[in-house]
Amino acid sequence: MSWWVYMIEADDGSLYTGVTTDIARRFREHQGAGRGARYFKGRRPLAVVYLESQPDRSAAQRREAAIRKLKRSDKLNLKQNVMIFHD
Repeated sequence: MSWWVYMIEADDGSLYTGVTTDIARRFREHQGAGRGARYFKGRRPLAVVYLESQPDRSAAQRREAAIRKLKRSDKLNLKQNVMIFHD
């Protein structure tokens, strides 16, 4: 099973980073009430703008932490070579 590190762009232009094993399911959860991140309570997720595969949960969480520490400009640079998922 692959783990994914992802970034979602919100309707206010902000970027949210997370990890999952099923990106389509997780994106739907962020769009709905209940199971999505609290981050999206006041924002609407627009699209997955970055997606990176990792071999296991531990590696995915380390990469997520590294991405979260990046400057916004560096996060935006990650969007250059990505797979994009729209619901």
